Amino acid sequence: MYADMTLPAPPKDRILVVDDEPEIVALVAYHLTTAGYEVHTAADGEEALAKARRHRMALVVLDLMLPDMSGFQVLSALRSQARTRDSAVIMLTALREDGDRIRGLSIGADDYLTKPFNPEELVLRVGAILRRGRVHHTPDQVSTVGPVAIDRQAHRVRVGGTEIVLTPTEYRLLLLMVDHVGQVQRRQHLLQTIWGAEPDMQTRTVDVHVQRLRSKLGIAGDMIETVRGFGYRFSGEGAAKA
Repeated sequence: MYADMTLPAPPKDRILVVDDEPEIVALVAYHLTTAGYEVHTAADGEEALAKARRHRMALVVLDLMLPDMSGFQVLSALRSQARTRDSAVIMLTALREDGDRIRGLSIGADDYLTKPFNPEELVLRVGAILRRGRVHHTPDQVSTVGPVAIDRQAHRVRVGGTEIVLTPTEYRLLLLMVDHVGQVQRRQHLLQTIWGAEPDMQTRTVDVHVQRLRSKLGIAGDMIETVRGFGYRFSGEGAAKA
């Protein structure tokens, strides 16, 4: 008799689908479950926040129009709480105004889809965001540029010794620029590398995230320089002066 040497299956990523339209919830949940995710659902903001705190979701698919609060309010609450601030967020909305898209991105959304949408595309975007969040680095590796220190293993960022809270997308954006100090990163390259260059995403998406990242970096914010007509550069010279 041989002992059962079967290894346990790796845990599935938990996805929370938040929408008050049962048909959409059922459609999205079916496709995500088929793709191998553990899917939880919520029909309003309060239920969504309670489940997100309880289960530590890898990603939240969040509708903008909910019966008890807006998706913007739910997103803000997710980003403000320690147990939920690291969850990636894809926002769903029937609204196509750029202002709503920009507002969601500026609050901390990782991606945005307008209704009606292709559920297979949503699954692909979920997978792309989660893969980008699993980039492995050398253990105990810390990158320090001026007052900015990035602990790659712990995914923590400090500026002048004070820890700052970044969304998963903001963290990846900062890491990419720090890894290429002094080199210009074109907006389209950043879209392709950080967001996967989805067809309907605009370079304005990059600008909003950079603006938010600068604000969070505080005294080190001006180390991210704008190169007009091209993109952005993390300045080694600014680090030396800091």
